[in-house]
Formats: sequence, structure tokens, C-alpha cells
Amino acid sequence: MNIKELLRKAVEEKASDLHLVVGLPPILRLDGELVPIKKENVLLQKEVEQMAFSLLSETQKEKFVRKKDLDLGFSLDDKSRFRINLRYERGNVSLAARVINERLASLEEIGMPKIITSLLDLDQGLVLVTGPTGCGKSVTLAAMINYINKNRRCNIITLEDPIEFIFKSEKSVITQRQLGSDMLSFSSGLKHILRQDPDVVMVGEMRDLETIGTTITLAETGHLVLATLHTYSAAQTVDRIIDIFPPHQQNQVRMQLSMVLAAVISQRLLPRIAGGRVAAREIMFNTPAVANLIRENKIAQLRTVIETSSKEGMISLDQHLKKLYEEKIISKEVAQAQMNNPEMLDKFKIL
Repeated sequence: MNIKELLRKAVEEKASDLHLVVGLPPILRLDGELVPIKKENVLLQKEVEQMAFSLLSETQKEKFVRKKDLDLGFSLDDKSRFRINLRYERGNVSLAARVINERLASLEEIGMPKIITSLLDLDQGLVLVTGPTGCGKSVTLAAMINYINKNRRCNIITLEDPIEFIFKSEKSVITQRQLGSDMLSFSSGLKHILRQDPDVVMVGEMRDLETIGTTITLAETGHLVLATLHTYSAAQTVDRIIDIFPPHQQNQVRMQLSMVLAAVISQRLLPRIAGGRVAAREIMFNTPAVANLIRENKIAQLRTVIETSSKEGMISLDQHLKKLYEEKIISKEVAQAQMNNPEMLDKFKIL
């Protein structure tokens, strides 16, 4: 087996990821579960290193050996794309490849409520898509950019690591910049973006204080900014943003965030009863009540506001999990494992 054959296998099997680790067979992630490809085919050190290095240019190889970590985009036969991470573990090279669906999903296809389109019609504000690794944040952002591209005449600039989905400009003009080859860092890319006449900016990941601070400022200056964070809920997202700043700046950041934040969409991918996976989401809009709690540092009360603001389009994770359970999309065990208050399902029976 070579790396291209394994990547083709991942596409054919509709896997989300391929993992190559020395001492184990090649492993696919199918519907969230890790499944080995032929358990007897245990990978040797030389095999993994040869497969990994075959994807790299000499410059990339030198950078990887020096830094011990590398992210890159890779196209297979100009048909299938992958986001690949290389790293060392116990002195051995390991590889993780995320399969990227070339076809851009619509908001409807990923189960996003229609009210989300109102966010994408805004001229300015900060929309955050959050969740753990592998929860579909990139797919959600791509669907949002795709919606804007089809419905608005905008200059859209994306900052990514690496570029995953390839967009074709329709009503909008789309420029995609990749970390490493097109910019030195997210923060440096954001610093110069105001001179590029953007209407909409997508930040692949808000990783550090400088990137978060620049992103908030960009949203303040009259731009619609879409970005991601690795957080599990709307409240944790607000906390994470504020806590990354030094104490003497936090009051100012609370004030800024209360004004520029448009919404937080926190999601997880869960196994369907019928096979495949479905997104369970928590959605928080920045209503006056939410903005006031952020300013007053009463973040713990955000969950209550979300649960009691369904008329504004909000929904808590527990409420959405219960809905998915009622509709027989996910099992009771899956729902309760993700709930803050799993006992709420004990009193509920599906008719």
C-alpha cells in the first residue's frame, strides 16, 4: 500500500479521517468510530516516514524535520482534497489526513436553522463557530461563505491553515490565503487586511491573544467576521476570549465583545440511529440581555438566557439534544452523554 491508495480508500469508504501510526495498521474514522484497515498490516517506521515524506516538497520536508509539526493541504488526482497533519511521536513520524468533501454543502443540508441567514446578511459583527476537533466547524464556515457568495456582492477574504474548500467566485469576489505560503501568521494576515477592502473576513482559527484582539477590532471597524474557537459552549467561548487577555484589559474586552459579537454557534457531531452523524448545536444571539451579562461579567447566567430565548432563535445544547431524541435521530444514551442535565430525558418517553 502507498499513501495515495490509502487516501483513495478513505474517500471510497466515506471516512472523515485517515490515521497512520507506527506499530498499528492504517486506521479510518467512519461515522466517528476508528476502524483499522486489515489488522494484520502493521505499519513499520520506514513505511510511515516514506508515505509522509512523499507528500512533501524539499522545503516542506526541511520545515517538518526542524519544527516537528506540519499542516498542509493535498489534492489527489485533482479530485479529492485532504487537510494533512504530520508530527513526531516517540521519535516516529505520524500522519492524520482529514478528507474534505469537494462539494460545498448548503446551510440546509447541514441542518442549520434558517434564522442563521440573518447573521450572514449583516454588514458587520463577529460570528463564532465553536466546538471540539472534528465537529464540522470547517464545513459550517464553508456553507456560510457559500451562502454569502451566492447571495451578496462582497469582497470575501479567508485566512486558513491550510486551505480546505476551494471557492469559486459567484456574486462575491473570494480571496483565499494560506498560512505559511501566503501569510506568516493569522495575526500578521489580519494586520494588513484593512488595506485589501474586505467586506467579509473568515479566520480559520483564533489561536492566540494577538489574533483574537485583531479579529475583535476588525469586527468593530465595520466588517462581518466569521471565525472558529475550540470551545464547547457559548458561555465557555465568551470566557475563553476574555480570559486570554491580561486582567487590566479584560473590562475593555468585555465592552468590545458585548458590542461586536453577533452570535455563537457551538456544535458537536453525534452518531445517528440510522447511521451517519448529525450536528447538535447551541445557538446564542447577542441580544440586549446577552450583551448586558457579558458587560457585567455574569457569564454563568448566559445558559439561562439561551434556554428562555427560543423566540429570538436561540437554543441550548440540551434543548437541541432533546429535540433530536424526540425525532428519533439520536439514541437516549447518546443524548444523555452530551447533556448538562441528562436527567431531563428520564421523564420523557417517545410515543
